[in-house]
Amino acid sequence: MIRHLLTLCILCAFVAFAPAGEWPVLKHYDGSHIDRIAMPVGGIGTGNISIGGNGQWRDVEIMNKPGIGFFGAPTPKEAPCFLIFIEEPSGARHARALTGPVPLADYEGMQGSTAPDHGFPRFRSATFDAAYPFAVVHLEDPDLPVTVSARTFNPFIPGDAASSGIPVAVIRYRVENRTGGELTVAVAGAMDNFIGMDGSVAEFNSFDRSIVPLGAKSNRNTFRRTPALAGIFMTSDSVDRSAAAWGTIALTTSGAMEDAAVSYRTELDPKGWNANISDLWDDFADDGIFRDTTFHEKVNTPGAALSVRVRIGPHATREIQFLLTWDFPNRKDWSDKETVGNYYAGLYSDAWDVAEKTLPRLPALEEKTRDFVQLIAGSSYPDVLKEAALFNASTLRSQTAFRAKDGNLFCWEGVFNSTGSCYGNCTHVWNYEHTTPFLFGALARTMRETEYRYGLDDSTGLMSFRVSLPLGRSPNWKVAAADGQMGTIMKVYREWQLSGDDGFLKDIWPGVKKALAFAWIPGGWDANRDGVMEGCQHNTMDIEYYGPNPEIEFWYLGALKAAGTMAAYLNDTAFARDCRDLFTRGSRWTDEHLFTGEYYRQIILPIADQTKIAAGTQAGYGTKNLADPDFQIGEGCLVDQLVGQAMAHVCGLGYLADPSKERKALQSILKYNYMTTSGTQFNNMRTYVLGDEPGLVLTAYPPRSIRPKTPLSYGTEVWSGLEYTAAAGMLWEGMTEGALRTVADVRSRYDGMKRNPFNEVECGNHYARAMAAWSTILAFSGFTYSGVEQHFTITSRPGTYFWSNGYSWGNAEVKRNSAGGVAVTIAVHFGTLRLKTLTARGTGDLPLQAGVTIPEGTSREFAVTGH
Repeated sequence: MIRHLLTLCILCAFVAFAPAGEWPVLKHYDGSHIDRIAMPVGGIGTGNISIGGNGQWRDVEIMNKPGIGFFGAPTPKEAPCFLIFIEEPSGARHARALTGPVPLADYEGMQGSTAPDHGFPRFRSATFDAAYPFAVVHLEDPDLPVTVSARTFNPFIPGDAASSGIPVAVIRYRVENRTGGELTVAVAGAMDNFIGMDGSVAEFNSFDRSIVPLGAKSNRNTFRRTPALAGIFMTSDSVDRSAAAWGTIALTTSGAMEDAAVSYRTELDPKGWNANISDLWDDFADDGIFRDTTFHEKVNTPGAALSVRVRIGPHATREIQFLLTWDFPNRKDWSDKETVGNYYAGLYSDAWDVAEKTLPRLPALEEKTRDFVQLIAGSSYPDVLKEAALFNASTLRSQTAFRAKDGNLFCWEGVFNSTGSCYGNCTHVWNYEHTTPFLFGALARTMRETEYRYGLDDSTGLMSFRVSLPLGRSPNWKVAAADGQMGTIMKVYREWQLSGDDGFLKDIWPGVKKALAFAWIPGGWDANRDGVMEGCQHNTMDIEYYGPNPEIEFWYLGALKAAGTMAAYLNDTAFARDCRDLFTRGSRWTDEHLFTGEYYRQIILPIADQTKIAAGTQAGYGTKNLADPDFQIGEGCLVDQLVGQAMAHVCGLGYLADPSKERKALQSILKYNYMTTSGTQFNNMRTYVLGDEPGLVLTAYPPRSIRPKTPLSYGTEVWSGLEYTAAAGMLWEGMTEGALRTVADVRSRYDGMKRNPFNEVECGNHYARAMAAWSTILAFSGFTYSGVEQHFTITSRPGTYFWSNGYSWGNAEVKRNSAGGVAVTIAVHFGTLRLKTLTARGTGDLPLQAGVTIPEGTSREFAVTGH
C-alpha cells in the first residue's frame, strides 16, 4: 500500500506543476475537509490574519499577541469580510458574502451560530487549494452568473527574511463571468477599526452571554487616494501610543484599472441591534457602491468598507486586488511589560507606508515566491513530505516567532489562544526544528548568538534553556537542559557549516567550549568524563532523567563530535583530542550497555548512587524519591531515542554509534511504538490523537520489559515533531515505507476536517517542534552542504530535488549516465553557490580542483562516476 502511495505522490508532483503565472497546488480540500482550515497570512515576525477553508477571514493576530478565535471586532457578526455585488443585463441583482457555507459544527450557540458573519448570504459550495504560502478558495453557486476564487498569499522567499517579513496580506478576488452578457460586478472589503483591541482583554455580556473584547478607544478611519492606491487608513486618537495594540491598519486597492469605480465608507451606523451590519449590507447590496456618511454618535471601533466596481465581458475574467497592511511597533517582552519593538516597524512609518512600498515590488516578490514553491511542488519528493515541510513553515508567520527591533529572532514554544506558550527560545524544543536554518540561515544564527551571548553563564558554562527579555537586563531562568545545551553546540556547527562564516565560529567558540565543559563539572552530567551522561539530566520531557539514556546520550555524542571537529578546525588541538576521546568511549559504551538487541534503553541510577547533583543542572520537576526516581523510561522503547543521531545526519557529522544497531532501533520503533488506532490505548495525559487515528506513541514497553511504576510523564502521548524526527531517521536508513507511513499518519490527523493543516499542536498552537518536518526533505534527498568546505551532497536516486542551505536555493536534477555514474545538474534560483566537491551518495565524489561558482539564474552539470 505504501509503495502505491509513493508512486501516487510522485505522479501528483507532476500534476501540481503550474503554468506560467499560475500558482502551484500541493493539496486540495473539499467537503467537510475545509471546516478547520485557517492558514496564517502575514510576514515573519509581523503577526497574521488567517483565511478559512470557506474563505472566511478569522483569527486576527496582527497586534503582537496571539488571537486564535479573535475576529477583530467586538462581536463575530462584525468580523472582517468581503462581499460581492452582481448586476445582470436583465437588471437582476445578487449580493453575497465571499465565503462558503457555515461548517455544521458552528450551527449552534447563543447567537444561533458561532461562525463569524453568520447572517450574510453565502455561496453554496467552497473548496480550498494550497501550496503554502499560496491559498485559493473556489466559490460556486448555481444561482449566480459568476464563479469566484479568493486568492491570497504573502511573499515567502528563502534567504530573504526582509521580503518574507512584510506585514501584508495580498488578497485577490478572481471573478469569472459564466454568461454571454456583460456583468457589472463590485467586490468590497469591510472591517472594524479595532486598534487597541487584540482579543486578550474582554468582558462578559450578560444580555446574550457573550464575551466582548475590549481595548479600542476613539478610533478613526480616513479615506486616502494616491496615483497607485486608494483605501481606508485606520488610526486611533486615544489608545495609549506605547501599548502593544497601538498602531495603524490600511485596507487598500491598487488603482491600476481605469474603468474601476472605487467607493467607500469610513463610518457605519452606530446604533444598536447590529444596525452597523444592516447599514453595510443595505448600502452595498443595492448597487455595489458605498456612499460615505458621517454620524454624530461615535463608537470606539468604527466600521469601514471599500468597494471596487467593474464591468466583466461575456465569459471573461477579472481580478480585483486588495492589500491588508498593518504596523504595530510596540512588541512587548515575555512578561508583557517592557517594549522590545518589532524589526519590521523600523522599515515603515505606518500601515499606509507598508502598502505604498510593497505594491511596486509585488510582482517580483510574487514571482520569486512562486518560483520557490513551484520548485518544491514539481520536485520528486513524495507529496506528503512536501506538504508536511511546507505547511509547517507557516509557524514562522504565526505569533510563535517574532523579530525584535534589534533584528534578533525570538520565539515561544507555541501559542495559546491569546498568549504565548512557554517563553524564551527554549533550547530543547527548538532543537528539533530545521526550517529556519535551511530557509533563513541568518535568522537562525541570531538565535545561536542570543544563546551564547545572553543565555550562557560565562563563569560556570550553564546555559539557561530559556532566555529573558530585554536582553542583558533581566535575569535568565538559571536552569540548564542537557539536551538543549548539547543541541546548541550541534546547532552552532550546523549554522557555521551552512554559512561558511569562520568569523561566526570564532566569536562563539569560547562559549561553546564552556557549554560543553559544563557537562564535566563535579556532580554534573558526565562528571567522571567517560563520554556517558550519568548525572541528573533535565530535558524536553519536562523531567529529569537519572542515569544513562539514549535521548540525551546521542545529543551528547553529537555535541562531542561537532565540538571536536570545530576545535580541530580552529587548531585547538588539546580540546579536539579530548572531544574525540570522549566520543569514542561514549559511543562504544552506549552500544555495549544501552542497546538491548532491539533498541536503546535507559539505565536508571537511583539518586543515592550518583555524585551530588550540581546546583542549577535541574529544574526541580523530578522525583524526590532517592531510591526509585519517578518519570523514567527504564526498559521502554522511546520514539525519540535517536534524535541526536538525526541531527548529526542533518549536520553531515555521520554516525554516532553502530549503524546496524541504530537501524534496528528504528525498526523496533515501528514495531513497538506504532499504534494503528489510538482508541484502544489508555492515555492519562494530553490527547493529540483520537479514535481510529494512528501514530507513534512516545514510549512502548515490549513483552518481557519492565515498566517503571511511575513512568515517563508524557509517555502515552503522540507528538508530531518526534514522529517527523523518527521518520527522518528512517529515511536516512533507507526505510522509506515506514517513514512515509509515519508522516502520512501525522498529516491524516491534520486533514482540514479534524484539525487545521497549518497548525500542528503540542503545548500550544503552531508548535515549533513540528518544524522538524523539514528534516524529512533533507533525509529523502540526502542533501547536506558545507559552506566551509564548499561541499554539496545529494542522493544518486534519479529525480529532481529542491535544495536550500539558508542562503541560496534551487534544484538538483539527478540522472543516470552511460558511464555507470550519475549526471547532476545544479540550478541556483536564489543567491550564489560555491562548490569544491560534489558527492552523489552511493556513487562517488567529484573534486572540483579550481572550484566552481554558480550564480543566481544559472546551472551547471557535473558527471559523478562510480566508485
